[in-house]
Amino acid sequence: MKLFFRRGAGQILAAPIDSRTMDVIALQSGSSGNCVYVESGGVRLLFDAGISGRQAEQRLAEHGKDIRDVDALIISHDHRDHTACMGVFHRKFGLPLFVTRPTFDYVSTRMKVGKVNDVHHFNAGETLWFGHLSVETLSTPHDAADGVVFVVDDSKHRFGILTDLGHVFKELPRTIASLDAVLIESNYDIDMLENGPYPAFLKERIRGPHGHLSNEDAAYLLQSALPSKLKWALLAHLSDENNDPRKALRTHHEILGHNFPLKCADRQAASEMMRLE
Repeated sequence: MKLFFRRGAGQILAAPIDSRTMDVIALQSGSSGNCVYVESGGVRLLFDAGISGRQAEQRLAEHGKDIRDVDALIISHDHRDHTACMGVFHRKFGLPLFVTRPTFDYVSTRMKVGKVNDVHHFNAGETLWFGHLSVETLSTPHDAADGVVFVVDDSKHRFGILTDLGHVFKELPRTIASLDAVLIESNYDIDMLENGPYPAFLKERIRGPHGHLSNEDAAYLLQSALPSKLKWALLAHLSDENNDPRKALRTHHEILGHNFPLKCADRQAASEMMRLE
């Protein structure tokens, strides 16, 4: 078990389990940048840093949150829309950085990360602990150096951050069935991708085994977990060119019905705060 307490903040005191809530804010999700905030029982985490520090700070402030209160920044994989500002978040806001070594090394050789003093390497498949809050990491077949996705668990709720998945690999249905809520990629509409402007090699990369899930892929994956304790899903990482929120929601409703709560994360702004009680 790994316990982490932010330097200078003292010990994190967790709320009693029965009164604990988990708050989730997708600060942005898409090919232009990704960043997700999760808070439970006094522990505050950021996942990915694909938007600017100013954007992250302002969008959290709009929800009454101070980015400098965040306890850790955790990186999923090396692609720029998830890592572009990880060095800025670390230096400007004093956030300890948690990242696998292959991801950190890959980003460091290809981007201007800058000076990083407080970095913690983990291995895909390990569980990280921040006070009472655990973050399970799960390796993915996405075309990254060492991509992972996350399940955040506060002993009362389990929330999944599942984007850049490659394909529906073996562990995914079981993982989703264990969750209370999920942010899940629903990257492209099959017809929009097929008839869109992308060159053939890029279309093949997106729909291939190391690319992204389509609206149909994501909807059938959610369907495979139902009925379960899953309370809602936030559709994420929608392509600007090959998807549309209305198409994504319509496809999911056609497969899942209209009773299951669904929303789309915004591709250019923060979404509303979602809560698990």
